[in-house]
Amino acid sequence: MNEEEKKNNEHKSDDSAENRVKPSTARQKDREREGTQDTSPEKSIENPEPGQEKLRKAIEQMKAEISKVLIGQEKTVDLLLAAILTNGHVLLEGVPGIAKTLMARLMAQTLDAEFSRIQFTPDLMPADVLGTNVYNMKNSTFDFNPGPIFGNIVLIDEINRSPAKTQAALFEVMEERQITTDGITRKLDFPFFVIATQNPIEQEGTYRLPEAQLDRFTFRLRPEYPTYDEEVQILERFQNGPESVSRDDLKPIISKSELKKLQQLVFEVHIEKSLIEYIAKIIQHTRDTGDLFLGASPRASLALVHTSKAVAALQGRNFVIPDDIKFAAVPVLNHRLILSPDKEVTGTNIDEVIMSIINQVEVPR
Repeated sequence: MNEEEKKNNEHKSDDSAENRVKPSTARQKDREREGTQDTSPEKSIENPEPGQEKLRKAIEQMKAEISKVLIGQEKTVDLLLAAILTNGHVLLEGVPGIAKTLMARLMAQTLDAEFSRIQFTPDLMPADVLGTNVYNMKNSTFDFNPGPIFGNIVLIDEINRSPAKTQAALFEVMEERQITTDGITRKLDFPFFVIATQNPIEQEGTYRLPEAQLDRFTFRLRPEYPTYDEEVQILERFQNGPESVSRDDLKPIISKSELKKLQQLVFEVHIEKSLIEYIAKIIQHTRDTGDLFLGASPRASLALVHTSKAVAALQGRNFVIPDDIKFAAVPVLNHRLILSPDKEVTGTNIDEVIMSIINQVEVPR
C-alpha cells in the first residue's frame, strides 16, 4: 500500500469515528485519529460491554414480567431490584393495601427463587423464625427443623409487631447469612433477601425496631398510593376478581447462578474517586450537623456506593454519575439517622434534612 492510499484510509477512519461519537474536546479528536479506544460516557452508552448489556436486558425483562400484574410503583420496583443486585435487604413502610406483599411475591417468581413469608406477632419466639431441634425417638438424636427464615426471598410482614427478643434473632442472619443454634452454625442458601413491612400509621401493639437492625436494611422505601390513572388501570385489570390476572403465568427470568453473575457485574460498575469522596463528604455531614442526633455509619456509606452502582446499571450505564448517588441517598439514609430533639419537636421530615445535607456538599465536576 502506497503513502497516498494510507492517508485516504486514515481519512475514512476519522470520518466514521466522528459519525459514531461526537467528541466534545480536541483531546478526544486526537485520540480518535491515533486509533485509541474512546472511553467517553457517550460511547459507553452506545456500545455497552457484553456483560452490561446482559444485565440491562435481564432487568428490563424482570420489570416487564412484574408489570403484567403490578401497576405503578416503578420507583419502588427499581430500588427493590437495586437492593437484590447489591445483596441487600429492604424495609417497606406503607399503609395496608398498596401491594407490598405482592411486590415481594412477584420478585421471587421472576428470580426463580424460593419464597417464604413470616407473620410477626407479639408472641412470636426466635425459634419460630430460625428453627429448632426436635428429638427423633427412632434414632435417639435431635434433628434440626429449619424455620421459615431458610428461604431465598423472605417476606417479614409487620416486622414491628414482635418484641426485641425476636428482632434480635434477625441480627446474625441478615448480616452474615447464617444462623447459630445450640452452638452449631448453619449457612443459608444464595440468594437471601429480606423484605420487611411495617405500617407507619398504626402504633398500638408495635415495637420500635432497634437501630442495629434498621442499619442492616439497605433501603427504607415508602410505596405511595397509585395515581388516578393507575387506579383506573387497577380497577379495569382486576374488575373480574383478584384471580383475573394469574401470578402463575409469570415466568422466571434469571436463575440463582445468573443472579450471582449479575451482582458481580453491578459491583464492577465504575465509580470515580471524586464520587467516592463525594459520598464520604455526605456521610461526614450527617455526623457533624446539629440537625441530627445520630449520623450514618460506614455500613451506610458502603451501601450508598453499592446502590449507586446498581442505579447506574438500571439506567444502562457502566459508570456512576452524581445523580445516581442523589437518587439512592434518601432511601439509604432515611432509616439510619435520628433527628435532634429540636428538629423532632418541630416535626421536621428526615428526608428534608438529608436533601439539605446533599445540597450543602459540592458536586464533583
